[in-house]
Amino acid sequence: MKTKHIRAYMKTAHAFAECSTAVRLNVGAIVVKDNRIISIGYNGMPSGWDNNCEMEIDQALKSKPEVLHAETNAIAKLARSPESGQGASMFITHSPCLDCAKLIYQSGITEVYYETEYRDSAGVDFLRKCEVGIHHLP
Repeated sequence: MKTKHIRAYMKTAHAFAECSTAVRLNVGAIVVKDNRIISIGYNGMPSGWDNNCEMEIDQALKSKPEVLHAETNAIAKLARSPESGQGASMFITHSPCLDCAKLIYQSGITEVYYETEYRDSAGVDFLRKCEVGIHHLP
């Protein structure tokens, strides 16, 4: 994939992250196949729910357990479309957690691009074991 396209797709993932109503962290994800964006996602509450993503616990904001990660939302939208994730690439503003990494692998996505590291590397480690291409962008 051309460098200018990689940059443009990552900018697009960041643009969708801005759609998130979360206070703590805004994450965006897009799925690209054959130079076309085939799905998008950002972290938030399930469709139709109140968009308040956090709750206060011990004077700190914590994500509600119902919050969907950007990758999960993008893959769920992809599953409801006529498109397939087989051989696609995912661009994420942050590296995936382990649960999202498992969904990425199972959906057939073969390349993952991200900028910011998640708090642990289990998701990236899992994808590497599955031979999914991992690209950490500066």
